Amino acid sequence: MKLALFDLDHTLLPIDSDQSWGEFTVRLGWHERDVFIQRNDEFYAHYQAGTLDIHDYVRFASEAFCQRGPEQAAQAHAQFMREVIQPAIRPEALALVQKHRDAGDRVIIITATNEFVTRPIAKVFGVDELIAVELVRDAKGWYTNEISGVPSLREGKVQRLQQWLTREGLDWADVDTTFYSDSRNDLPLLERVNHPVATNPDNTLRAVAYDKGWPILELFPKQ
Repeated sequence: MKLALFDLDHTLLPIDSDQSWGEFTVRLGWHERDVFIQRNDEFYAHYQAGTLDIHDYVRFASEAFCQRGPEQAAQAHAQFMREVIQPAIRPEALALVQKHRDAGDRVIIITATNEFVTRPIAKVFGVDELIAVELVRDAKGWYTNEISGVPSLREGKVQRLQQWLTREGLDWADVDTTFYSDSRNDLPLLERVNHPVATNPDNTLRAVAYDKGWPILELFPKQ
């Protein structure tokens, strides 16, 4: 089996969906603007540096939609898709995913952003299989702002993909894996797959890709 694995933010999307969602909810009036943006930017800087505490970040980033409940959160996300995500999606990214689908590859998006934000985005790319940060549900089945299981960040992406393989009755030797990512945070999985592709890479990943002879794909300029 051939697996085509895609990071999402700055790989298939030229933006960070998690950060953009936070900025969008500020515009909705869900937060005190200056305080939220400062904290959001601090967390994003830690992500870029590879030092993010994912549990702290998810508590911060998901608190507002968890508090508002499923109906209001769904309405807000639909607006977010129309106003922020759809305009950002590039034909080059859609074509790359479609190329793998046409080749018969099994396509998975694997992201450190939470499932609430990313599942509708994966659907736009025609991808049903999503490995994202999963959230604990309350007694009514709605999200809380605590992480469930292994967060899909850094080494966690390797663990989550191993869990996926196990559920499918597969092991690493049974699959031919290609992984596209922009981020140094994804080096553990890039080093584990058969075909790593540094896609719109950050400076650290670009240097590693040059050193290891990995292909570098400039799918589109970063924003």
